[in-house]
Amino acid sequence: MENAPVKRKRGRPPKSQNAGYQDTRQALIGVGLAALTEKGYSYTGLDEILRQASVPKGSFYHYFENKEAFGKALIEAYGRFFAGKLERSLSDTSLRPLARIQAFVEGAKTGMQKFDYRRGCLIGNLGQEMAALPESFRDLLRETFKDWESRIARVLKEAQQAGEVPGHLSPDLTARFFWIGWEGAVLRAKLEKNAQPLDQFAEGFMTLVRSS
Repeated sequence: MENAPVKRKRGRPPKSQNAGYQDTRQALIGVGLAALTEKGYSYTGLDEILRQASVPKGSFYHYFENKEAFGKALIEAYGRFFAGKLERSLSDTSLRPLARIQAFVEGAKTGMQKFDYRRGCLIGNLGQEMAALPESFRDLLRETFKDWESRIARVLKEAQQAGEVPGHLSPDLTARFFWIGWEGAVLRAKLEKNAQPLDQFAEGFMTLVRSS
């Protein structure tokens, strides 16, 4: 007698039976990051992401429980990606501390120009949408900003030690101010489709910290 066919259980397949599991999951995250940095969470449909990633609709739930879980994975992935990008500039000890912050600005300008100012910051985009998003996103977004703030604060402390900024400046508060202003500059750059808002903010920030 022939063996009866094995019934496949619902949910995530065993990784041993799906060598491409991580590749497919990363493909979904990659497409999702591109879509959300351009259009935001509320205006990005799963059908669009699945089509671009060439993933059958029914297979999505092998990789993520639902769209909310997918969104949380995107926040975490973007936070890690952007922290790495930030550190490439901020950890460049061949530059003086404030020049490292300026190097980050220049890199961000290049990135926005590359995509014709259609894409911004995923974390900033989601922050603007927060009233319509799952509440579980709030703490993740806050923690991501805190991580980025701590990196800028570290460089500002180095700038104090190097005599580039006054000793009474609060690195933590100033780093918080940087990200509040930077996210607004990114939004304005998307609106105007040019880098002028980024340059204006960076110039104003540098003037402020040097003369405080």
